[in-house]
Amino acid sequence: MSFEEITKILDEIGAKVVVLLCHHNADPDAICSAYAFASLLKQLRPNFEVEIGAAHGISRLSRHLLTFLPITVKTQPNIEKADVVVLLDTNTIQQLDNLAEKVKDSKVPIMVIDHHAAHPETEQIAKLCITNEESSSTCEIIYNFYKETGVKPNENEAKALFLGIAFDTRHFVLANSSTLKTVAELIDAGVNAQETLSMLSLPMDFSERVARLKACRRAKVFKINDWIIAFSHVSAFQASAARAMIDLGAHVAVVAGRKNEKMEISLRCTREFYEKTEVHLGKDIAKPLGEYLHGMGGGHATAAGVNGAGEIKAGLKRCLRLLKEKLVNQ
Repeated sequence: MSFEEITKILDEIGAKVVVLLCHHNADPDAICSAYAFASLLKQLRPNFEVEIGAAHGISRLSRHLLTFLPITVKTQPNIEKADVVVLLDTNTIQQLDNLAEKVKDSKVPIMVIDHHAAHPETEQIAKLCITNEESSSTCEIIYNFYKETGVKPNENEAKALFLGIAFDTRHFVLANSSTLKTVAELIDAGVNAQETLSMLSLPMDFSERVARLKACRRAKVFKINDWIIAFSHVSAFQASAARAMIDLGAHVAVVAGRKNEKMEISLRCTREFYEKTEVHLGKDIAKPLGEYLHGMGGGHATAAGVNGAGEIKAGLKRCLRLLKEKLVNQ
């Protein structure tokens, strides 16, 4: 799959307005890949009108990055006006939350660019899916589009791509050799690595600290084989709370919460857990859990998320059952 396939479709339908959409609470990889992709499109098709949108806005860290980069993200993008919709770092329509129905009703071609495996439901409705699980991030896929087209990213574009990759690889801890080569090329393009990495450091506010402490206080801990599995619930900062429980010693942490009448569950695990059990949180746990909760789930091997309906207690109970089914016979 290549950038040429994207432009071929855009030219065939005579597209003029392109709307790029990121998942709800869009993280740095989502907004930075959308920004870099929009910039590339406008360089190659100057007459295009490109708009970036994110359901319910972007994450706190992403908002912080907007003080350093000229990125505009709309919570109510003009989907009705779009000739084509592109989902970035988003592999299911459901991740668009309140924008999902608008996308379905628009009847325009949908493209997906993501480093997660394409969801079967998404493959059915998308005109084109460009996915690569070997890529560290969606930003790395977008950078390869720049290389394919021979366009050298400017300072802001290179910085955005660098930030997206750094965020999704946990400051390159999860980076493979090809990712590190990409990072080196972005530094050659003018990115000051030390200065740019510091942009991803955001002081933890009081409410996040409290959420982490509450999650740990409420945690229920299970031992399956030699693995410590921790479950908890808080009303906000579920992902941060799950990371905190991993830092405290859990091999797997699952934290649930409720937002806008919907259940949200964040899952995290150590690299050791994934490598020794081969349990992929996104595929093996989050995806079936999302289906059970009449929602959607997915993500990476060591970090995943679920949105759905129902009671938190029932959701966590089902998650424990899924983990047990994967682990008890090992």
